[in-house]
Amino acid sequence: MKLLSERKSPLNRVFVYQLEDGYRVESVFYRGDTLCVSTQVGCAVGCPFCLSGKDGLLRNLSSREIYLQYALLKDALPIRRIAIAGIGEPLMNIRNVVEAFWMFKKEGLKVSFYTSGHPVRHLPYVLTLPHSGLTVSLHAVRDEVRRRLLPHAGSLSELLKALRDSLSSVSKKKRKKVSLGYLLLKGVNDSEEDLTELARLAKSLDVSVTLLYYNNTVSAFEETGQEEYERAFLLLRSMGVRVTLSTRFRKDPLGGCGTLVVNRTL
Repeated sequence: MKLLSERKSPLNRVFVYQLEDGYRVESVFYRGDTLCVSTQVGCAVGCPFCLSGKDGLLRNLSSREIYLQYALLKDALPIRRIAIAGIGEPLMNIRNVVEAFWMFKKEGLKVSFYTSGHPVRHLPYVLTLPHSGLTVSLHAVRDEVRRRLLPHAGSLSELLKALRDSLSSVSKKKRKKVSLGYLLLKGVNDSEEDLTELARLAKSLDVSVTLLYYNNTVSAFEETGQEEYERAFLLLRSMGVRVTLSTRFRKDPLGGCGTLVVNRTL
């Protein structure tokens, strides 16, 4: 595996790696201290708002390939945090992801997970790891909408049951590190009814919400305006929900949410 190229914006730095079999994957350095790494070559979940899985899943990355995305950069960048949030669904490559997790922890790094929660059988174990944050990509509170947005991420009801069962035995301190990821899409999941149900779910699970701003460089969904985004934030806050907003790094057209791709044309 080798570092092939780098692309820069004023906010983010995207790194392209070539694997031994010729495939290319990417990581992104953002916020001045965080490296977002990939776990698969492609992704099987098939979210229409994300470029990473447009060609489906080609193969899993080994634990070494996941770790090397950091190792090839650690002497050149002040990396203190790892976000397991790049190309791929971590739970679909659980053994290699967990092995890489412990490699990162051995380096003294803080590690966060971002996952659709599928397969749900792996979610309880990941919750027990000494992570620095776990965001579960919910994106919808209705089954039919979630099937459209995350076609191959399993049942919404099974996911919510797994979260309820698992979180019941998690300490309050650790539960504060868990959030529901919700990408606000105009006319799809942004109604007051949807947001009220999202607030109810978050409060019943005693977790926060990560309200994501749609990156319109990715697909053909209509962009939610800043005013609508802020209105959703205020509604959730008014209902007593802890809410985190998308940073400018995650909105960036280069290396922002959903923009990493497999086999990028150089």
